[in-house]
Amino acid sequence: MTRKKGKLGEIFSKALYADNPDLYSISYRDFDSIIEVPLPEFLKISENFELIPSNRILEVKKGDIVLYRRFVSVSV
Repeated sequence: MTRKKGKLGEIFSKALYADNPDLYSISYRDFDSIIEVPLPEFLKISENFELIPSNRILEVKKGDIVLYRRFVSVSV
């Protein structure tokens, strides 16, 4: 049985194989802060999602266009 790619998988695949990865930026959660880095740097830092799993990715942008945004519920 094959597994469908999720939205993030589709964006990463397109960025890496059909577009310029340097145009994309990734915002991810790192403890209590949010870090934004270019896609190639994110792949190095995360060691291809080994150190930073995809569930910590909050936003993916291509230039100023938001392609993906994770909505996180906040408890009060």
